[in-house]
This record gives sequence, C-alpha cells and structure tokens, in this order.
Amino acid sequence: MKNTVLKRALLLCLLFFVVSSSYSQPRTYCNPMDISYRYNFEQLNERISYRSGADPVIINHKVGGRPGEYFLFVTISGGWWKSRDLVNWQFVVPDKWPMEDMCAPAALSVRDTLFLFQSTFEQRPIFYSTEPEKGKLKFYNRWLPRLPKDIGPWDPALFHDPDTDRWFMYWGSSNVYPIFGAELDHRRRLTYMNPEPSKAYQPMFWLDPWQHGWERFGPNHSDPIKPFTEGAWMTKYNGKYYLQYGAPGTEYNVYANGTYIGKDPLGPFEYAPYNPIAYKPGGYATGTGHGNTFQDNFGNYWNTGTTWLGIVWGMERRIMMHPAGFGKDDQLYVNTRFGDFPHRLATQKWQNSNDLFTGWMLLNYKKTVTASSTLDTMRAELTVDENPRTFWVPTNNKPGETLTTDLGADHDIRAVQVNYVDYKNTVFDSDSTVYTQFRLYVSRDGKKWNRIADLTSEPKRDRACAYVELPGAVRARYVRYEHVYTAGPYVAINGFRVFGNGLGKAPATPVKLTVVRQKDQRNADLSWQKVPGAVGYNILWGIARDKLYQTYQIWNDQPNQLELRALNVGVPYYFAIESFNENGVSTVSEVMGPR
Repeated sequence: MKNTVLKRALLLCLLFFVVSSSYSQPRTYCNPMDISYRYNFEQLNERISYRSGADPVIINHKVGGRPGEYFLFVTISGGWWKSRDLVNWQFVVPDKWPMEDMCAPAALSVRDTLFLFQSTFEQRPIFYSTEPEKGKLKFYNRWLPRLPKDIGPWDPALFHDPDTDRWFMYWGSSNVYPIFGAELDHRRRLTYMNPEPSKAYQPMFWLDPWQHGWERFGPNHSDPIKPFTEGAWMTKYNGKYYLQYGAPGTEYNVYANGTYIGKDPLGPFEYAPYNPIAYKPGGYATGTGHGNTFQDNFGNYWNTGTTWLGIVWGMERRIMMHPAGFGKDDQLYVNTRFGDFPHRLATQKWQNSNDLFTGWMLLNYKKTVTASSTLDTMRAELTVDENPRTFWVPTNNKPGETLTTDLGADHDIRAVQVNYVDYKNTVFDSDSTVYTQFRLYVSRDGKKWNRIADLTSEPKRDRACAYVELPGAVRARYVRYEHVYTAGPYVAINGFRVFGNGLGKAPATPVKLTVVRQKDQRNADLSWQKVPGAVGYNILWGIARDKLYQTYQIWNDQPNQLELRALNVGVPYYFAIESFNENGVSTVSEVMGPR
C-alpha cells in the first residue's frame, strides 16, 4: 500500500514538473513567429476581422555597452514588440501615436537612438526614441518633403553608414516603379540631401522577370501579371552594400527576398547571380518576402519576411524569421531548410546555420485526427494537411472542444504548434478580451491521459501561432488539444502540428535524381525515385556544390517531379535531394551539376 501511494506521489510530482517546466525559458522557436498578432482597423469598413502581421523589421537596439534589446515593427499594429531573446515578445503600447498608425515602417538604431518612419505618399515626420521599451516617441523632424505623385516613399528603409556617417533611405512598392534611393542630410534633421523634391531621389534597379525566373508572379511563378517589387532593405558587409528587396508579390507561395550589390550606397548595383536569397515555396508556411536582415547579440545574421494566409483577407499574413549569413566569398544567404520546423535559439556565434535545426520532425502529417464536433465541412483532418488555408471549426467556441491526433505508434514528443485563423470573426481591436488558452494532453493507449501543457496557468496573451516547447521528450502515441478560450464567435485551427522523433530509422537517400534545364533557362524539370517510408523530400540547389542554399520541400504523397521556375538565365546550377520522415533526415544525395 505504501509503495502504491509513493508511486502515485512521484507520478504527480513528475507531471507537475512537466507542466510547470513547459513555461520555463524556451530553447527553441518555430515559424510562423509566436507573437500577439493584432486585430486592426484596416478592414473595419468592410466588416472583415482578422489578425495579421506584415512587412516586419527587427532592430537590435543597443544602448551603451549593454547587450542589445530587439524591437519588432509590423504594419498597422498600434505599437511594437520588444524581446531580449528573439522568442519571448512583449507588446509595447506607445504613450501616444503622433498621427495615424504606420504601414510598412522603417526602423533604425544609431548611437543609442531608435529612428522610426512610416510608408507615405504625403509629408510625414521621422520619429525617434531613446526609450522604445517604454513606448516613448518624439519628433526628429516635422515634415519630410512630399515627393512627386506616386513616388512614395512607400515601404521605406533607413540606413546609416557607420564608416562614413552618411544617411540614406530606400523604398519601393510597385509593379511600375523601381526601388528608389535617396541620401538624407543629418545636418538638417534627416530631410532629403537635395531639397528639390524631383531631384531628391534616384532609381536603384527594376525587376527583370525575363532574366530572373523567381521574379515572375503567381503560384510557382506561373501568372503573367506584372510582378511587384517592395520592401527595400540595406545591409553593409565587408565594404559592400547589399540592397535587398521583396518580389514578386505577397500572394502565393513564392514571395521572396533578393539582393543587388554595390560599392556605394547609391550604386551602381549589380544583380547577385545566386538570387533569391530568401525563398521558401514549399511546406506549411510558404513565402518569406518583404522583411529585413539584422544581427543578434552574438553576431549572427537573421532575415525576416512574410508568409501568406489570404483566408479572410487577401493580405492576411504571418511573420517568419530564418538564420542568414555571408559565405567566404561574401555571398549573402538565408537558410529556409525545414524553415517551419522547430529551431534552436542561438546562444553563441554559429559556424553552420543548419546546426540550429533541432532535428524534431513533423509527426502527424495527414495522420488520423478526430474532433469533439465539426461545423459543416470544416473537418478535423484539415488541421494536419500542412495547408494553412484549410481549417477545422467546431460547432461552438466553448471550453472542452477537442482535437485528438493519432501518431500511429509511440513517438518522443518535443513540441506542439497550434495555429488559428479568424473564421467569421467579429473582433476589430486587440484588447484585454483577446487572448488564447488551451491545454495539451498525451496518451499511449488512447484511454489514460496526462496533461503536458496548460496555457491557463500563464499570463493571458493572444497567440495565433502558439508554439509550446516541452522541457523534455514525452513518449506517447496520441496528442490531444483541449480548447479553453479564443476571442470571437468561432474557434478555427488550420495547423495542429506535433514535433519530435519516432523510434525507427530515417529514410534512405533518394536516388535517380534527374534535372533537365528547359529551353527557357528560367525553368528546370526535376524527377526522382520515391523512397519507401519517406514523408517528404527537400530539393536543394545553388550556384556551387558547397552552396546549395535553396530549398523546395515536397511531400511524398505528391508527384515525384517538379517544374522549378525560379532560376536565373545564364547561371549554371547544382542540385541534390534528401528525404525525411518522422524519425529523421537521410543523407544528402550526390550533388548533380552544373545544369
């Protein structure tokens, strides 16, 4: 009897440790970013309610000799976020907005001061703050002069050259106009260096989709609509200026970031042959365009961007963040391989950005999933198909509604991500009534359940992309989501994603990869032999055998062929492939090339 009581006490202590520890300092993150995406007024007149995050800029703001604090600025959010570790983000409400909210804001930190500017076609001021963590803003200048009609600056970026103490601004958001650049006069409070508005700016470059396949619009670059360039950003590295831009448009899976390189902040600029630098056309969170590049407190580079939802509103989006860097030949790259799977937080300068990938695999892709109730055709299985535009809705938004996924066998579970969408929502402002709560349970037999996470025991906050990392591996076959609260009349989940590792072997390396470059060199036809037991594949390519920086993720239940339409004319490419399943990742195949 005493042994039984002791065992029960030890079990309760263990469960308490698991649940309480799940709210300790996280060691990993998962895209889309887990921030309190805001409801906003953008579509209030149309009575369309949705949370969204777009046009992200993360600034490492350093004051004195202290480690920097990160500030995230996002379109029409009524404020900004601050973080010390790039994963725990606290929303900052400004003491007052000096005017209307900001679209695609530009932000810059120079000598203990954070500068902020909004997209505009009118006269607008540049603001500054020496206490952004407190939400304090002041006018740096009152009115940046208005430029000629339709020129902007929309989607601006501010840049300070520390070696010359010169200041610049870049911008562009159009399928007619190029990316523009202008020098700013610091002696006159950062107004344009040339006071004549028609001469204050100059073109930097235009899109060239006839030479750059990835700049073509549409799903997999298949739409003849003239593409858009937007989201300028400047990074200086090793004496070179990397002017970055987003293309070909927010919609679809191919939203990407590219770069031109120059020896002067205003050019001339040359197109980098390894473009795009940030590209994620496959997987759950596709697209990663219109963001910025920044360094963390360890000297590592990161690149931000936007992944498209487009369910409730065409511009409905979430935020992505991927490790980036410069190669030995100063090639700027962004690593999107397994970009929406869990990654480690950086705690030091990394040598290889692939080392940040945890190796925790997606365990429930199209596995059996059941729900406590279902509204119309919005079925439970739509939460595990890795399609962000399909979702489950229960009959009522009430506590106790459940989703239960059967992994098919015991797995070591390490993390769970729950992604929400705003189906027929009626919320138009993020106030104290807007927050997310749920519980997570696991079971080995489908009968006895243990709780592994409880968001009701943590401070209330809204988590449209809630990522829950467990303190250690929990072995189970079943995982259950139990709903507690979200704002609005419905709860809608488009991603119930369980990560960890199976107890079997990783799949074999794919063979018989073939690559045929089409007559139109922007395109190539790929095929490979399917691997038994594989869940999916990563097509890897680049401009050298050791620079396979690009990734296209394909699921095994899709055809084993791909028309890749993202290549640059006149550039030879190298290709390889790897497979993955719940247990791990195969070795990479022999590299083919050049093609």
